[in-house]
Amino acid sequence: MTFRLLRNLFPAALIAASLALAGCNDAPGTASVKAAPTPVSIAAIAAEAKGFTVGTPMSARTVYVFFDPQCPHCAVLWQAAKPLKSQAKFVWIPVGIINPSSTAQGATLLAAKDPVALMDEHEASMLGKRGGISAGSDIDAQKAVVAKNTELMTRFGFTSIPSIVATHAQSGALVSREGGLPTAELAAFLGLQPPAQ
Repeated sequence: MTFRLLRNLFPAALIAASLALAGCNDAPGTASVKAAPTPVSIAAIAAEAKGFTVGTPMSARTVYVFFDPQCPHCAVLWQAAKPLKSQAKFVWIPVGIINPSSTAQGATLLAAKDPVALMDEHEASMLGKRGGISAGSDIDAQKAVVAKNTELMTRFGFTSIPSIVATHAQSGALVSREGGLPTAELAAFLGLQPPAQ
């Protein structure tokens, strides 16, 4: 008789527990569905994002790269993009998603007098597994900029870094992707000439 009672109580206990756990979600009647991402827009990136430019400043071709300073794949893309900087202007937009150092290092890069030289130093340190540059002082304003960049990136639905957005140099179509590419594949993706070997 005790076994039969336990056998009947066990399913009831499971149901009660699952109902209790359901209370941890949103209030009854509301869905916990993520909002659909905003379509990727170069105009929105140009208006809202803040980064630093590498390459030909007056180039008609602009490539936007959302990157996290703590991301090793971003360090690889930094190197892969260098041979293409004579054909396009790359705007590197720091975001902070990996850890607290991400935001501080991104803010330090934005505050630098020569962000390209500092980024070279930073990415060499990252590739050498030394953690990157030290955070600067008095960078609160730039930390707020990195937070806005991060919000914009996530608004577009990007979940990985680096995230690249550009207008294809040949077709004029908007192209975007998450993840880095080696130089030749990056050139093809952007519609640029592959660098001479």
